[in-house]
Amino acid sequence: MSCTYSLVYCKEEQAVITEKYGANGCNVGEDGGFVPDISRQVLPLCLTILVFHIIDQRTLPLTPVREGLDIVREAIGRTGYNDKIKIGIGVAATEFCIGTKYDLEFKSPNKSGQNFKSGEDMIQMYKDLCIDYPIASIEDPFDKEDWEHSKRFCGLGLCQVVGDDLLMSNPKRIERAIHESACNSLLLKINQIGTVTEAVDVVKMAKEAHWGVVVSQRFGETNDCFIADLAVALGAGQIKAGAPCRGERVAKYNQVCIPIL
Repeated sequence: MSCTYSLVYCKEEQAVITEKYGANGCNVGEDGGFVPDISRQVLPLCLTILVFHIIDQRTLPLTPVREGLDIVREAIGRTGYNDKIKIGIGVAATEFCIGTKYDLEFKSPNKSGQNFKSGEDMIQMYKDLCIDYPIASIEDPFDKEDWEHSKRFCGLGLCQVVGDDLLMSNPKRIERAIHESACNSLLLKINQIGTVTEAVDVVKMAKEAHWGVVVSQRFGETNDCFIADLAVALGAGQIKAGAPCRGERVAKYNQVCIPIL
């Protein structure tokens, strides 16, 4: 999605959230995304419009997850670019995995104790969401050590499956994921892997496996635009730098757009 579509979408989503949740719903989180009070219950999802966070990391169970996705879908519809804009979800499932179960209420002050999901339940949930919404990418749908369900979900071919916590930009984990087909896209965090040379090496590994590559921001970003230049230099094709609602996020998208001005 081009920066033009991104900015048009952002404007429409702000309007949708304001209508549904009031002006306070457009408060901005540390990733630059809007943070409407969708629910007090908890499943941490980042709703991402391919290249940037639009709704910041929240605590959402399944029904509010759909509520959040409905906001995004409505905003996409208002832009008129339904065929251009798709949804990506950053789940960070490791954060709410307890043993072999996924606690969708792990931060709720009023836990029912009835909202634990198995890996199979999670696969079915993602399948249903992919049917009902234009989802192009899901990041970390399972715990970082839940290789079996990651592999089974990726094998369905429903969308891009991005490894962040699963891979940790670590060559050994990437090699295992390639061998087991546990995901099909690398989330690259340059300060996580250590050096630019090591980053180039793991991107080569990913591309040789015909994976996608997403160059990613981190929390607490600055206005430095190096990851934008790196994404272009590596031919990554995808960058995740947060929503264009904060200066340190916008700077990176401006940098990416320079060659096409």
